[in-house]
Amino acid sequence: MPPSASWIGPSALALLLGGCAAPPPTGGARPVNTLGMVFVRIPAGSFRMGTAASVEELQALYPQADAGRLRGLDDERPAHTVRITRPFYLGQHEVTVGQFRAFLARSGYVPESIADGTGGYGWNPAYDPATTVRGDAFEGRAPRYSWRDPGFAQGDDHPVVNVTWNDAQALAQWLSRTEGQRYRLPTEAEWEYACRAGQQGAEPPPAALQGHANVFDRDAAVHWPRWAEQAFPFRDGFAFTAPVGSFAPNAFGVHDMLGNVWEWTADWHADDYYAHAPADDPQGPANGEVKVRRGGSWHTWPLYARCGFRNWNTPQTRYTLVGIRLVREAP
Repeated sequence: MPPSASWIGPSALALLLGGCAAPPPTGGARPVNTLGMVFVRIPAGSFRMGTAASVEELQALYPQADAGRLRGLDDERPAHTVRITRPFYLGQHEVTVGQFRAFLARSGYVPESIADGTGGYGWNPAYDPATTVRGDAFEGRAPRYSWRDPGFAQGDDHPVVNVTWNDAQALAQWLSRTEGQRYRLPTEAEWEYACRAGQQGAEPPPAALQGHANVFDRDAAVHWPRWAEQAFPFRDGFAFTAPVGSFAPNAFGVHDMLGNVWEWTADWHADDYYAHAPADDPQGPANGEVKVRRGGSWHTWPLYARCGFRNWNTPQTRYTLVGIRLVREAP
């Protein structure tokens, strides 16, 4: 282990996170890197990846979703068994604003939203939704918005947004060089395995996410009343991003796998990949045009806040809903 990294046990971890942390499910210490990112060991194992539920079964769980959206989930099929053959360490939390700021200061890297001069996306309550198909108060890409300012208030403990897949790669590569450990984005299979955390079969109903995820709920619907019927049937206390670790962890001890911000994965997207993916440690298609992002966000409707749901964007995309979670490979 390089001298720049450290390890902390469960009691110290709880203090570091203001008492938000749960003990690791298997005990033991968790590595902490030079930016203060805490990592949880995810054991090797197997799981059912994808969605086996029929359109009719999904309609019963998500009655507010129209039939067209339900029929558009074919890239989640067929459900298939995947084996993760090696343990790995996954960020206990999404990368925060403060951690991303420290990375930029130490590395000299310039994020794409600033380097290309086009900025990011933002929330602007004065924006006229009649001029856009994107919805109330979401303003298109503009230089005024970036990881520093998505249009709503964020503290250093909030997940960073308006970061591209390329920005995430730059962060992982810098950490790898600095610490002598390999950091990377999770594969799509690793991400879903960690999200399910031993849960097999059908995903829980939307109401079960209360207390576990920051999603498009009644607090957020105040700002988007025309989409209120799509909101989760509870209040989570946040209309926008929440400080990482604000909600209960899953069975692996990882927070915010669903909700808060979408998370980039390493994989290219292909609609038919599941039909011919290898059973062991699938890495995604060899090439493509868009990268997969997973997990939903603070603005995500129930149908999409599922471990099995797949979304995607170009590697240059930056948005108010998209952030980063890293893997640190196990020795």
